[in-house]
Amino acid sequence: MIARLFLIACPLVTACGGFDHTAAPSLETILSDTPAQTLSEYGLFTDRAAETPANRVLAYDLVNPLFSDHAVKHRFVFVPGGEQAIYSDTDVFSFPVGTVLVKTFSFAPDMRTPETDRYKVETRLLIHKEDGWAAFPYIWNASGTEATYAPAGKQLNIDMIDPSGTPLGIRYAIPNKNQCKTCHQSGDSVLPIGPKARNLNHDGPTGFSQLSNWQARGIIDGVPAHPPVVPPVWETRLPVESRARAYLDINCAHCHKADGLASNSGLWLGWTETEPVKLGLGKHPTAAGRGSGGRSMVVEPGQPDQSILVFRMASDEAGIAMPELGRSVIDEDGLLLVREWIESLDGQE
Repeated sequence: MIARLFLIACPLVTACGGFDHTAAPSLETILSDTPAQTLSEYGLFTDRAAETPANRVLAYDLVNPLFSDHAVKHRFVFVPGGEQAIYSDTDVFSFPVGTVLVKTFSFAPDMRTPETDRYKVETRLLIHKEDGWAAFPYIWNASGTEATYAPAGKQLNIDMIDPSGTPLGIRYAIPNKNQCKTCHQSGDSVLPIGPKARNLNHDGPTGFSQLSNWQARGIIDGVPAHPPVVPPVWETRLPVESRARAYLDINCAHCHKADGLASNSGLWLGWTETEPVKLGLGKHPTAAGRGSGGRSMVVEPGQPDQSILVFRMASDEAGIAMPELGRSVIDEDGLLLVREWIESLDGQE
């Protein structure tokens, strides 16, 4: 069983890096019917180039980030003063109207040292408006001082040394506004993906136990003593099955769930799923064709090369590759992890 991470309570908000009283984000701009044309208009950062957060804007991260062509991601959350999110053990927290979730995607010439000469490419905002969540993409200028609203998205050529030390050139896709909705679809609504207890339950970028810190700051209430947690996927001392399930949870389950875009596949890859067939074990695909690669099972226990899941993860061809959005190259480490998990099943169904 995976060990739970225990929270360390912060006795004082200031002891956890409490909010100061400098300029806060503009709630009027955040709740406007039309998106701001520049990121600066929201007032989320006091120094945009350095991503210095404004008052009540807090940096956070996830136990396991979704793979996006090796991009570095910096995340921030803003919850209006006097408001709190509602805690959930399993689902995304219910954030109040006016909440902004910020995610900046960056690259570096050598991704083995990603903070050296790092440059920002895009920032995505999820804003909880009066009528629900809305997604807004912004593209950074070359100097990294301003980002401009880009509802049509953009494609960029990016050259780097990848984390393995191999030269890599990618065609990086900044999604358009409708593509943002695709990944964040939950039934008829748009919802965040990452801010769940199991993804936040660790020491974050502020250096404190993240959920305790959020509660001490008044961002959320009702955090239990022992919230759920997923294992870090690259912690090889932990069981391969739990790490592979954690990888699929953050990379695939936002579409592969009962009310997600891929619900008609019958393949549901969330962390809390317990039915083997819904996890793909011994499951035949709902539709054959080139996406199956001639294979007959989504996950054939003990046989990764005969599993559709591996075939699609190992492809970078449009119409076959999974996930179908958010990557242009294969996540070789993630692919290896899922292969090892399927091999470990050894004929189980």
